[in-house]
Amino acid sequence: MRVLQINSVCGVGSTGRIMLQIHNTLKEKGHESYIAYGRKPVRNCEEAIRIGNDLDVYFHVLLTRMFDLHGFGSKKATKEFVKTVEKINPDIIHLHNIHGYYLHIEVLFDFLKRYDKPVVWTLHDCWAFTGHCAYFLYARCDKWKTGCYSCPEKKAYPKSVFLDNSKSNYQRKRKIFTGVRNMTLVTPSQWLAGLVKESFLAEYPVKVIPNGVDVSIFKPTPSDFRKRFGLANKFVILGVANVWDRRKGFDYFLELSKYLSDDEVIVLVGVSDKQIKMLPRNVIGIKRTSLAKELAEIYTAADVFFNPTLEDNYPTVNLEAQACGTYVITFDSGGSSETIVSEKSGMAIKPCSAKYILDLVKSLKSIGTKGVIIESSMRSVISHQFMVNSYIGLYEELYCEGNEKVVGV
Repeated sequence: MRVLQINSVCGVGSTGRIMLQIHNTLKEKGHESYIAYGRKPVRNCEEAIRIGNDLDVYFHVLLTRMFDLHGFGSKKATKEFVKTVEKINPDIIHLHNIHGYYLHIEVLFDFLKRYDKPVVWTLHDCWAFTGHCAYFLYARCDKWKTGCYSCPEKKAYPKSVFLDNSKSNYQRKRKIFTGVRNMTLVTPSQWLAGLVKESFLAEYPVKVIPNGVDVSIFKPTPSDFRKRFGLANKFVILGVANVWDRRKGFDYFLELSKYLSDDEVIVLVGVSDKQIKMLPRNVIGIKRTSLAKELAEIYTAADVFFNPTLEDNYPTVNLEAQACGTYVITFDSGGSSETIVSEKSGMAIKPCSAKYILDLVKSLKSIGTKGVIIESSMRSVISHQFMVNSYIGLYEELYCEGNEKVVGV
């Protein structure tokens, strides 16, 4: 098979790592594999195709901020990319995040409809079937079911400062994204699959393939992390995110810090310079790390992992923490509860007060969290190889079906 994957980033972030893992495995199995991305930074993606350039991204951001036209910039860059795709002539095209300031969705989907070969589209969030936002749980909005307007999340990603173009965006996206003859949607969670079936994308088959983690890296990994940060006798509550915002529950950690004892401390990974300056003394801020082994060391050093996400699809950080032997408390929002592999490895709770969370943390502290997760629970975390093989199995199924139609079998 000749497979092309497209994503906003390559080798970084959960989606960028997933694309690269599939790419590497395809090549190991003797298939032809191509990957394309739109934005920096990149890691281990020397063979990847860049769609457009930094200037294209900046103009797309400006178009989004001014006119709420995310997905309708980068027209020239997308047309040039389509020419490249035609030269590659892939048997399967796999879309990941096509939002992210780098693609013109109308140009891309006009080509896909003409090309008429199997398309796999992994939805990592809800952007594909809304007029603006990637998530709507926080706003408690269900306009996406019938038609968006007066978007309550206009200033959330992809942020628009001035106009609300959600009504027109919704109508255009419904026309653009429907009518692809051979497209299969994939979601990492049953939760998102259920939403898709209520949206204008309901015409397509939906397959659930949960995200996996590299269990050869994310495993109990001793280190000197506690010594370096002066945490030798501390009970460590850990939080990890690519970007800490209201959706990820940053404010919950600030509130929780007010009630901690002297021997308890919070460690937040992924905070910005601005956020580090506002952290209280009992919260240690660490900038984002793209080194998986370093992250595994931090997970292992923690006593409990807390993920107060208010909107999420299938948070990989929960899986990574459990694979490293660290107990997880996560809010039951979106598909988060589906990431808890065993009652021995974590719990999903409704969003609640910091004091209630502290009571849970105290109970775990009293029994000793490192003895809570049993080895079988750690092994139950879905490996990235299982995930990758599931995708390749889907490719092979679609490829064989396509060949049967060609030869008239």
